[in-house]
Parts: sequence; C-alpha cells; structure tokens
Amino acid sequence: MTATSPGLDQAGPEQGWFARQHIGLHTALIVLMVIWAIPTFGLFVNSFRPATEAFGTGWWSALFPPYNFTFENYAHVLGQSNIGTNFLNSLFISIPATVIPIFVAAFAAYAFSWMEFPGRNILFVVVVGLLVVPLQATLIPVLSLFASWGIAGTFLAVWLAHTAYGLPFAIYLLRNFMGSLPREVFESAAIDGASSVTSFFRLALPMSVPAIAALAIFQFLFVWNDLLVALIYISIVNPDNLPLTVSIAGLVTSQGAGTEFLGAAAFISMALPLIVFFGLQRFFVRGIVGGSVKG
Repeated sequence: MTATSPGLDQAGPEQGWFARQHIGLHTALIVLMVIWAIPTFGLFVNSFRPATEAFGTGWWSALFPPYNFTFENYAHVLGQSNIGTNFLNSLFISIPATVIPIFVAAFAAYAFSWMEFPGRNILFVVVVGLLVVPLQATLIPVLSLFASWGIAGTFLAVWLAHTAYGLPFAIYLLRNFMGSLPREVFESAAIDGASSVTSFFRLALPMSVPAIAALAIFQFLFVWNDLLVALIYISIVNPDNLPLTVSIAGLVTSQGAGTEFLGAAAFISMALPLIVFFGLQRFFVRGIVGGSVKG
C-alpha cells in the first residue's frame, strides 16, 4: 500500500483556500471596474444622441428601439474653426512640459540617491514637502513673476509652471526607484573610472526606464487634461495659444447651452492620452511599484 506524503495532503486545502480568495478578489475587482465604467459608458452613449433626447431621458433608453444615434455632436466639435489649432497647442504644451521635468528630476533623483553632499536628506524632505503646497496658492504670484519677465501668455510660461508643479512628485518617484538599484553596479563603475555623469547616462538612466515611462504617463495626462494652469497663464494674456481643454470649456455658454457637445469633445480629447497610455502601459505598474515602495 502506497504511503501518502503529509505535505501533499495539506497542500490541497491550502491551495483551495487561496483559490477561493482569488475568486472573491477578482469578482470584487470586476464589480468595481463595472461601477467605475458605467458613467463613462453613459457619457459615450449620450455623445451620439440629440440634445433633446439626451436631456429628456436616461442614457440607457438609447440602447432600446427606436434607435436615434447621430454624429452631429462630433461634427459640431470638429467643425469649430480653432479646434485644430487648439489641438496642436495642447501638443506643443504637453510634450515639453513632460520632457523637461522628467529630465531635470532624473538628474536630481540620481544626486539624491548616489551622490554625497551636505544637507542631502534635508533638501530631499523639503522637495517632497512641496507636494502639500496647493497649486492655487501659487497662481497669482507666479503670474506676476512671469509678467515681470515678459513671458506671460507664452508657451514658455506654461512649460516652466508645469515643470515646477511636476518636479516634487517626479523627484520623489525617481529617487525611490534609483535608490533601489544595485549598489554593486555603481561601485564597479566607479572602480573602473566611470564618472558620475557616465554612471548616470550609462547605468542609472537605462535601468530606470520603467519609472521614467510611468512618470511620463502621469505628467503627460496631467498637462494634457489641465485647464486651470493654461487658463491663468495663457488665456488672460494670449488667447491664440489656448490648448484644447480651454476650447472645450468654451463650448458651453454662461447660460448652460452647448452641454450636449461636451461628451463628444471629451472623447475626442481622450484619443491621444489613450494612445500614450496603452503604448507605455507595460512599464506603468513596474515603474509605480518600484518608485513607491522601494528606496
């Protein structure tokens, strides 16, 4: 008669318990995902409905006969004379406002992680502490500063503003990720005569691609969807440089007319961020986890 290993006897119930836990977790996540997606789906359905029906009945009624979908809302938004210019303005704002803070933050993160200098930890705490400063508290002083420099209403003003607003989180994320890299790699490079600049470009930067990609997604989405910063630093001085978000907000009049176009405009503006997210999503989880829990 064959003897049965005690370990195998115990493995079955334990694996069954973990499997049940995973099923419950997956079910809960699916339910939360559906609840989160329902409003977005409703907005998407209403973006294809005439204004009279969208305001008169719930979006779910459009899923049953008689169907009355239309592309008039999208045609109206795309037919705006300034929509193409605003789209290019958003692109011209978002790309530099994403690249500049990431580039500066990568240098700072490497210095905080692998370079010794007086007050390093105190300075890092001060930088991270800037995360709690409300953005709204800086708008008027920064606008006055830009006006004194003669750059108010220009793209440069928005680039500098978004760089300043994005640097604290960028430095925090990249510093934690770079600080978790193997020390032996940098010590070996130093023994071989590599300078700090060489170690940064040849070692730290390539190994930090997941965190940089995750940060690029966050920064690009924040800048692309930003309304307040562009409204304050550009629209007051130079309306010709307005981004897409300000143009979309202008579709609605002060009396509330034009709200039927917001759904179509929102999904049009979502196209490019979705491409960026799905293009970099394989780095997203690794970068966020590595930059938030390590260091």
